[in-house]
Amino acid sequence: MPDLQALLAQSAALHNHLCPRQVLGVQMGIYAGELLSLDLPQADKRLYALIETDGCFADGVAVASGCRLGRRTMRLLDYGKVAVTFYDTLTGRAVRLAPRPEVRSRAVALFPQAQSRWHAQLQAYQQLSRPELFTAQFVSLTLDMRALISRPDVRVTCARCGEEILNEREVLVNGEALCRSCAGECYYTVICCANAYTD
Repeated sequence: MPDLQALLAQSAALHNHLCPRQVLGVQMGIYAGELLSLDLPQADKRLYALIETDGCFADGVAVASGCRLGRRTMRLLDYGKVAVTFYDTLTGRAVRLAPRPEVRSRAVALFPQAQSRWHAQLQAYQQLSRPELFTAQFVSLTLDMRALISRPDVRVTCARCGEEILNEREVLVNGEALCRSCAGECYYTVICCANAYTD
């Protein structure tokens, strides 16, 4: 059984403090292990976490589950929600966890003498049971996890800009392999070159 306090200490070390959302993230990671019968945090890449917001919550999820951006086992689908879906690549099972709508007010009711609502949540989220904290739904994913995971270390050079494209993220346009930016999906506009280099 994972040690909640040890995992919270690891998450707090990433931020130099502990906040209620980190506690929720850690609790979600532990609960996913229970629901999917997995020993977490994982050492391999069996489990994937699809988080629905960024911030300290995501670090709590990472610490407890072992799913991380750097290991390509965590993806951000930015819905602005403190929620996460865990996907087991071996069984194909997926579970989505989100805080129960009443959990904030429940925290204040449990700790009315707390210094603030924030402090009440910090305490309550460590003491409430996971079924009390979260809704848990086994779900079927509508996105293609094989395409999302792709094949690591596959590299292609963009036919237009010459930059390397990793993990099968190229787009074929008129038979040319292009990066998403050159294919028209760019999130930035170049103003000017910030440095010049000649060989």
